[in-house]
Amino acid sequence: MAVLLVTGGMGFIGSHFIRFWHNRHPQDSLINLDLLTYAGNPYNLTDLQDSPRYRFIRGDIADAPFLERLMGGTSIDAVVHFAAESHVDRSIREPATFVRTNVLGTQQLLEAARREGVPKFVHVSTDEVYGTLGTSGVFTEQTPLAPNSPYSASKAGSDLLARAYYETYGYPVAVTRCSNNYGPMQFPEKLIPTLIIRALRDLPLPLYGDGEHVRDWLHVGDHCAAIAAVLESGRPGEVYNVGGGSERTNLEVARTVLKALGKPDTLISFAPDRPGHDRRYAIDASKLTGELGWKPAYTFEEGLRSTVDWYVRNRTWWERILSGEYRGHHLLKGGGPA
Repeated sequence: MAVLLVTGGMGFIGSHFIRFWHNRHPQDSLINLDLLTYAGNPYNLTDLQDSPRYRFIRGDIADAPFLERLMGGTSIDAVVHFAAESHVDRSIREPATFVRTNVLGTQQLLEAARREGVPKFVHVSTDEVYGTLGTSGVFTEQTPLAPNSPYSASKAGSDLLARAYYETYGYPVAVTRCSNNYGPMQFPEKLIPTLIIRALRDLPLPLYGDGEHVRDWLHVGDHCAAIAAVLESGRPGEVYNVGGGSERTNLEVARTVLKALGKPDTLISFAPDRPGHDRRYAIDASKLTGELGWKPAYTFEEGLRSTVDWYVRNRTWWERILSGEYRGHHLLKGGGPA
């Protein structure tokens, strides 16, 4: 029986991964380490709270003494590191918070895992570390890092620390870099849940700039399968890109959401572009496919349709967040752009 430490497991992707692994590996146990900052949602894993193979611990990955006590007192077979501050707009307002968690926190976690001899470590990152693309081309694992926001710069820093721990200490860490995720239970500040929830409330759907920014969309279930493949069979010291192969402009995404809900395109509006807004992302995931046999199972159309349906059926989940019931945060009330 293996014990996995998953950081950031109350967040969107982390909670999906915990459920994914729990349901597919009935012999394994999972420890969910999360500080429960603003996007950590305790409601994401209520279905596992009574499982004897799941344990939640509230804690800070930037707290070295805490990590030493945790890892020293528990035999851990692998770390899957999701914990991060992750919203570009917030990073522009609060860059120091992003550096503390994403850079210092990752270093402290790597060091604690190295000292305790944890044999596997997967660091989950983002394609935003590569910067922006023109109208053609894709990001490969050899694309130079060129981050354009405090968020992406902090993630690039954490990626380079992971590389340094492999090169300097021989520590067996692998890095994944994913494209934009979507799916059920995504925090409402992100593009797709923002669009769905605002459309359900007949509110304007504000898009930055001309709405022609392009993202490669990856269903969270496909992302979890990719991370699991890297954890099980990935090579230490390697980077693996994870992409859905579904490039869409933000405007196309908004129109698809409105069509699924039977709402008019007149709800779409435009707002001044944000600073350092990357124009296009596109991922080449052929290394992951070739080495580990992973490929996305969802088309964007079917994945988005199921995601819209989930938000329609689970109004209580997102209404708790909008009301501040679960933490005291109030989102989407000012009509900010996506």
